[in-house]
Amino acid sequence: MNARLAGFACASLIAVLCPAAPAFAGPPYETDDPEPTETGHWEIYAFTSLEGRGANVDGTAGLDLNYGPVKGVQLTATLPIDYAHVKSAGWHSGAGDLELGVKYRFLDAPSQGVSMAVFPRVILPTSKASSRTRLLLPLWAQKDVGKTSIFGGGGIEINPGPGNRNFWLAGAAVTHAVSDRFSLGGEVTHQSADAVDARSATSLGLGTIIGLGDPFSLLLSGGPTWTGGQTNFHAYTALAINL
Repeated sequence: MNARLAGFACASLIAVLCPAAPAFAGPPYETDDPEPTETGHWEIYAFTSLEGRGANVDGTAGLDLNYGPVKGVQLTATLPIDYAHVKSAGWHSGAGDLELGVKYRFLDAPSQGVSMAVFPRVILPTSKASSRTRLLLPLWAQKDVGKTSIFGGGGIEINPGPGNRNFWLAGAAVTHAVSDRFSLGGEVTHQSADAVDARSATSLGLGTIIGLGDPFSLLLSGGPTWTGGQTNFHAYTALAINL
């Protein structure tokens, strides 16, 4: 679930250098984009994501609900279930942390293909693993060049609690609409350490969106994550419904 800081500088630089027109961005990438859900419409993602290596994985499954109440604004609620598999203990699962957010696009220049948005999120401690409310404060920017979109950004997550650290995240992504029903993309993301005994993580990912016929699409992404000299694999799958 979905993004991270060094990439923002890269994306912004590319955005300044390129001219424009509309394309597509957003899930299945960890890097977010500034495009809100269309006014009066829903974007619903039934998703699952995981990260790990071999038989040891941590993941989340659930619904990501997005609605456009007015132009330039998106309301978001993510309802997750966390799950994990440990080789020595098998599978276990439980409620995840509820996320509530509001995306506000404060810059929209279609003639230049440029947009920017803030997307603050409140992460409520509804899982057994959490005890404090967290706050994510990111900024996202996008540049469209024909059927190609370049987007990225980053921000800080306020992460209170014993042993926890506030941390930065950033990401940059490029996607291309091969056809009306098929797009490909890639991204790089980075997150600083979120706890005193944790390390920063850097990920690469490839993704695709496959139109299945209105209103359904299949979203897929995945790639390696490097943390403290260890390489894990991350993956995301979702069925998207646009209403």
